[in-house]
Amino acid sequence: MTETAASQAHLAYLALEGLIVTLKLKPGSLVTERELIELAGHGRTPVREAIQKLEWQGLIAVRPRAGLQITAIRPEDHAEVMTTRRQLEPLAADLVARHAGEEHREQLVACAQEMTACSIRSDMEGFLAADKVFDEIMEAACPNRFLTSALAPLQTHSRRLWFARADHRHMDRSVDLHVKVIRAIRNGDGLAAAAAMTDLLDHLSD
Repeated sequence: MTETAASQAHLAYLALEGLIVTLKLKPGSLVTERELIELAGHGRTPVREAIQKLEWQGLIAVRPRAGLQITAIRPEDHAEVMTTRRQLEPLAADLVARHAGEEHREQLVACAQEMTACSIRSDMEGFLAADKVFDEIMEAACPNRFLTSALAPLQTHSRRLWFARADHRHMDRSVDLHVKVIRAIRNGDGLAAAAAMTDLLDHLSD
């Protein structure tokens, strides 16, 4: 896949992932490929690539003779997702704090600023978009690709579960805790980054 094609597929993925996370594509609903092409605003090939990624992440299921289904939210999903994130994500924060380049650290600081602005505006969807950016920067900066591959789908499911029940007070606290993680990473303090990430996950688990 060329760089341009990969970029288009990623943009299509971000568009559809955002619609799933914010429940505009309702859990359990059936959709067609044509509908997703229209919603994503991209061509068939990049949208098909995006659908494949969302299927791998467990957000879309292919139903023979029925089409595509946005996966339902099960009662046990939140506990299972957060239990796994608690084990893996503090390690990722530690590694990023120790190994990230200056560009990634600066990108995280800009992400913290955007999250803070969303908190001031009470913009929950903007915050979720910034949180996605945060996860992608962390993924790019983390030297352990097996760790980031395990975390990526968990983070997306977590965003959808969080949006389904959060209010602005939850967002404000989440922003504060994200900023603490980012500050520790900016300072290169792996232990502090892991501890701050644990605090964030504890909050998200409540």
